[in-house]
Amino acid sequence: MTVDIDKTDGGPADTPPAGPEAIKAIPVRHYGRYLAAVVAVGLLASIVYAFSQGKINWGAIPDYFFDDRIIKGVGQTLLLTVISMAIGIAGGITLAVMRLSKNPVTSSIAWFYIWFFRGTPVLVQLFVWFNLGLVFEYINLGPIYKDYWSSFMTPFLTALLGLGLNEAAYMAEICRAGLLAVDEGQTEASHALGMSHGKTLRRIVIPQAMRVIVPPTGNEVINMLKTTSLVSAVQFYELFRYAQDIGQTSGAPVEMYFLAAAWYLVMTSVLSVGQYYIERYYARGSSRSLPPTPWQRVRTNLAPVFNRKGVTA
Repeated sequence: MTVDIDKTDGGPADTPPAGPEAIKAIPVRHYGRYLAAVVAVGLLASIVYAFSQGKINWGAIPDYFFDDRIIKGVGQTLLLTVISMAIGIAGGITLAVMRLSKNPVTSSIAWFYIWFFRGTPVLVQLFVWFNLGLVFEYINLGPIYKDYWSSFMTPFLTALLGLGLNEAAYMAEICRAGLLAVDEGQTEASHALGMSHGKTLRRIVIPQAMRVIVPPTGNEVINMLKTTSLVSAVQFYELFRYAQDIGQTSGAPVEMYFLAAAWYLVMTSVLSVGQYYIERYYARGSSRSLPPTPWQRVRTNLAPVFNRKGVTA
């Protein structure tokens, strides 16, 4: 017995299989973030309002922001920062190598230096250098140079020695940590190839240690820029000292402190950007793909907007 099936009637064979329902993702609502943002904005607004109602002549800040003395102070601050950090980095690398030396005398000298300069405040060291004329009446370098200590130890030299030698103690520990971060097999392989200890440090160890050394060194540079304000105590004129003098003569001392703070923020922001790209440069060998830079993120976020405008045009 045969049964004719009309294929036009439709049936189970004609119904497409039901697929899985599309998952509707519902984002998690972070109400705590919204509350924290509202509180932060409220606090910021209250602080701005309090400062706006204070007895501060805000108009004096733009009037003196590009004053010749302020610009000169900015240049002196940057010059002192660069030279002091150069002394600190050179001394720190030397002390780090001495500290890691197998010679007990060399390592002990480096340890004592680091212990002394890290254990005393920078301001105290500046005053000690400035007043060493009480101990050494004059400096005598034979036929090269001879003069009274008070004439030799100028405010600029005092600032360089006080900041640079103190920084060398901190850079020594940073460099030592970076050198220890390099695997010992690198050194052993270099010696097996016949490279000397100095060449191994210059070509193998130090380049690899830079990835560890650069981030804290960038922080030290920014910290050095701010620490230069202490040298005003030894009569060296830099940004903070010029701002103080302008504040005393103009009758707006507090306003000039805000002006100096604004200039420090500008300089540290520029240094922070430089530190970011230097860290990115030395991180190339540690990861296969580097994260996008802030400018690359901005371009990526703006690309759909421009493409959409191009399509509608």
